[in-house]
Amino acid sequence: MGCFRLGLPAIIKDRANEIYKRVEDQKPLKGRNQEAIFGACLYIACRQENKPRTVKEICSVVNGTTKKEIGRAKEFIVKHLELEMGHSVEMGTIHAGDYMRRFCSSLGMTNQEVKAAQEAVQKSEELDIRRSPISIAAAVIYIISQLSVSKKPLKDISIATRVAEGTIKNSFRDLYPHLSRIIPSWFATEEDIKNIYSSRGW
Repeated sequence: MGCFRLGLPAIIKDRANEIYKRVEDQKPLKGRNQEAIFGACLYIACRQENKPRTVKEICSVVNGTTKKEIGRAKEFIVKHLELEMGHSVEMGTIHAGDYMRRFCSSLGMTNQEVKAAQEAVQKSEELDIRRSPISIAAAVIYIISQLSVSKKPLKDISIATRVAEGTIKNSFRDLYPHLSRIIPSWFATEEDIKNIYSSRGW
């Protein structure tokens, strides 16, 4: 059910079930929230299949559990699998771009806006911004939205990306000095970019 609501292919559900079967008999998992354990298996499966979902997104479709419980279960499961296999579990690196198309789509952004956001987020990876990929993705969407005709309220972006408004604001401030480098010149002029700070409404 969770896989369906997150728009995930059957292969991920199968992989999550496979991981679950390998750890379900482990003593340290006894008495733990079963939903959290399955949520953690789903999170790992998504990462391994290069269709990453945030823990918050997993939490939204796995009832009766918290981010913290899923996080703890995930750590235990990864350690167990590594011991069992004798090597580290390959989970693929998460990039901000992995989330971009989904977030833009749920906000109803145009193809041009999506393309600009994807280019900007790719260039942002060259910068030394110490923020999570999801926070960067949310901030870039906010910036592109502010440079568009149909400006999206910060609140809507926060809901679509499940990133707190305060975190988006902080990521925006970190990215702001680099905007002329990361925003594609075909999408916005230097002047538009300069005006974004004063017109942001907070």
